This record gives sequence, C-alpha cells and structure tokens, in this order.
Amino acid sequence: MNFLAHLLLAGDDEGLRLGAMLGDFVRGSRALARYDAPTRLGIRLHRHIDATTDALPAVTGLLEQLKPPFRRYGGIIIDLAFDHHLARRWDEFSAVPLAAFDQGVRKMLAEHDAIVPERLRGFMRYADRRGLFEAYREKSEILYSLRGVGRRLSRANPLHRVDEIWDDFEPVVAKSFAPVLGEIQSNVDGWLKSKSTMTGS
Repeated sequence: MNFLAHLLLAGDDEGLRLGAMLGDFVRGSRALARYDAPTRLGIRLHRHIDATTDALPAVTGLLEQLKPPFRRYGGIIIDLAFDHHLARRWDEFSAVPLAAFDQGVRKMLAEHDAIVPERLRGFMRYADRRGLFEAYREKSEILYSLRGVGRRLSRANPLHRVDEIWDDFEPVVAKSFAPVLGEIQSNVDGWLKSKSTMTGS
C-alpha cells in the first residue's frame, strides 16, 4: 500500500496516522524508541499492512499479470495503482473530502515536525509541488510518480516505460481494488483489537 491507503487504514487516531506516514522512513526496531507508544503502534501497523498486502492471493495474482521485466517492480506499480483508485473513489470510503483530509495530514506533520525524518519532509515538499494526494486521481500523475521512483532506484529498471503496460494493467487492478481494501481493513481491525487486548486498553 502507498501513503493514501495507509492513512485511510489508520483511521482517526492521530498516532496511527503519524505512524502511517513515518512507516517508510523509520527502519529497524531501535529507531522506534524515539517515538511515543501510539506512533510506534502506527509504524508497526504500517509494516503489518505491507506484509499482509504482499501475501494476499489477489495481490500475488496481480503480480502474475505483469510480464518481465515489470513483474519485479509490480509491488511499486500496484501500490500506486491502488492509491490512484482510492483517490478517484475516495468518497466511497471516507466522509471527509479528500482535500480536507489532505490538509489535515499536512497540519499533523507540521505539529510533529520535530520527529519527522528529513526524507519525509522532502517527500511532503514534493507532494506540495505536485498537489498530492488529490493529484493521484490523474493517470498522468501516477505515471509521473512511477517514473520518478524508477529514477531513484539504484539499479536499471523499466519504470520509465510503465506507460507501455498501464492501460492494460490498470483495469485489472480496478477490479481487485475494493475487495483487497476491504480484506485489509478487516485484517487491520482484528490486528488493532488484538493489540488493544494485549495492552488492556
């Protein structure tokens, strides 16, 4: 899952949302120590969602739809494709308009700037320039983002040619998107309930 889906799945809890944004920028267990308990839980939830998503049969099936050399980078393509469909269908999943939700995320990060890694600050500057997350509704923005990821990867990759497969692959993702999101949401609810039971809260 990419940023927008992680934020939605984190629900209304600010600590979980903060962890949703930090998850890709905080590595290992030691790095968790600088964050409070709700944020640590949010980072762990982010990691749990990624692992759960990767293991879903529907997602592995999507990967199999991609031919080499794109299959190797299928996780990246699928993550952004899911955010594309989430942005386009946002009102089906949230009562808060996407523009307002977007501003709420920026306000939260500004309030916690002291613990925000510089790489996340850099991403948010990029997000401001590109009009994310609302711009994820546009095919052109998703392709731009995928090409950008490709440029940042250390090894040669085909993401600069992702437009060659997008029009065929995107409708396949569209059919899987809502069922996959629903399955992950149910998994997240159970995971959070188990953590609440363990802590007695």
